[in-house]
Amino acid sequence: MTRAWFVGLLLSCAAILTACSVHYSFNGSNIDYSVIKTIQIADFPIRSSYVWGPMGPLFNNQLRDHYANHTKLIQVKRNGDLKVEGEITQYQQRNKGVSSEGYSAQTELSMTVNVRFTNNKKHEEDFEKQFTATATYETTQSLSSVQEELVTQMVKELCDQIFNATVAQW
Repeated sequence: MTRAWFVGLLLSCAAILTACSVHYSFNGSNIDYSVIKTIQIADFPIRSSYVWGPMGPLFNNQLRDHYANHTKLIQVKRNGDLKVEGEITQYQQRNKGVSSEGYSAQTELSMTVNVRFTNNKKHEEDFEKQFTATATYETTQSLSSVQEELVTQMVKELCDQIFNATVAQW
């Protein structure tokens, strides 16, 4: 009786293990690579009235690198299974904190991009959405001395947000 029960238990476990499958992804993406193989990432032009020259190329390169480093998708110029396009719509600074003397103590820099995402294999996942990142610096510093570092931080945050919304679907 014990042997029959043990064999039955083994067969039950084997049936459960073969019937159920769990998909683990260590890169944060939720992509079915048997269906989705390519991605098309268009250049995001700057449509903001306030501009820092290197911002556009920095963003475009970082976005492409993010998908290349975190997915197995092949980047193509056209007809991608997934398509990411949009524009940098806003880049601005504003006073954030005020000192006890009534002067600005901190300045907030922000960057906004408008993204249009198309999944040509599953159009119900298509969207158009704005993403914003901010960074703060002390007013005692000049923008030109911190701009590259802050824009780089904001670009990284924006790329994370876009990646999560498109292929990680968090």
